[in-house]
Amino acid sequence: MLSLDNFLGTGGNLIVYMAILTNLLDLDPVQLIAYCGELGEKPFRAKQLQRWIHQFGASNFDVMTDLAKSLREKLSTRAMIVSPSIVSDHTSVDGTRKWLLDVGQGNAIETVFIPEENRGTLCISTQAGCAVNCRFCSTGKQGFSRNLSVSEIIGQLWMAEFELRRTKNIELGPKGERQITNVVMMGMGEPLLNYEPTVTALRLMLDDNAYGLSRRRVTLSTSGVVPMIDKLSQDCAVALAVSLHASNDVLRDGLVPLNKKYPLAELMAACKRYLEFAPRDFITFEYCMLEGVNDTDAHAHELVALVRDSNNSVSCKFNLIPFNPFPESGLLRSKNPRIKSFAQILMDAGIVTTIRKTRGDDIDAACGQLAGEVQDRTRVQERMEKMTEYQQKFGENFGRIVEIPS
Repeated sequence: MLSLDNFLGTGGNLIVYMAILTNLLDLDPVQLIAYCGELGEKPFRAKQLQRWIHQFGASNFDVMTDLAKSLREKLSTRAMIVSPSIVSDHTSVDGTRKWLLDVGQGNAIETVFIPEENRGTLCISTQAGCAVNCRFCSTGKQGFSRNLSVSEIIGQLWMAEFELRRTKNIELGPKGERQITNVVMMGMGEPLLNYEPTVTALRLMLDDNAYGLSRRRVTLSTSGVVPMIDKLSQDCAVALAVSLHASNDVLRDGLVPLNKKYPLAELMAACKRYLEFAPRDFITFEYCMLEGVNDTDAHAHELVALVRDSNNSVSCKFNLIPFNPFPESGLLRSKNPRIKSFAQILMDAGIVTTIRKTRGDDIDAACGQLAGEVQDRTRVQERMEKMTEYQQKFGENFGRIVEIPS
């Protein structure tokens, strides 16, 4: 029989013995082989286990019938398969589905599935909040709490794929019709500021014993963390999208604060280097259309000059995004005729250009609207309240973006 003495260490300090379970969603293929080795199991067991987790959506070791009973017993006391729990689940009139997921400590993230005729795209978050604080993005306005773990990132794909299958009564396992064919890391957070967990999750997405997605069908979106773009090209080059949103440094400094650290010339050079390793022969530049801020003909011509620069010409396509307004931004969406005229200038220059169709507006699932809930460590709300105070004191244009003509 255990007594209190069994739990007292030197000096009478209480020692608490707890079984720390390993979340297998945190492990990429190589790590899972190593974990099985620690359990005294051969590498092929890791592949079996990985298929049960990522192809069948299994979270109960008892159902993994081709694993030895002894292994299942080991796993039941040492491991778990747990993704973030669902707080809410909403479906838009256009079929877009958004989940709010609890990641603990008062933090919640959002994940969005966008169905189309010939594909299903999942938009994944990599951080609780975002520290980049782009002016037009509602996620940044709520501040930043923390990076997500691998299980919290890949867990969004794991949860969504099998929730969608259950909803449609589609068979689990590789014989069932895959619901998610494309993944975009365009949800909450800057993926390249949470580098290692993001890359581990990418490796799982690409692995044939997990989701088996093509590198061309997985897109990472970044606001321009130049050193990490170079690192990604060597570690796990997937399709790259860059949140550009401005045609010159003065304008981009105000819209995307990270530009002050990595200005456009450095960003374009990094994009050109990335193309040597990318699965696609172009970079996608995302451009949020803001009325009277970045949407003039002059801005469009400046963009053409930027990507066609003789020193850093970048093969690219532009994705023009109608802005989804929110009160704190002080910004407005460009009018449709203006967006079309802007697009025409780019297309006349021979640049493939698309205008993103807004999806999920009625459930706040459109681009730039993902907000979730975070325990802000960056005090964004406090700083925004102070800005409002200053505008009341010094005039409504205090702190507004002013573009200085060259």
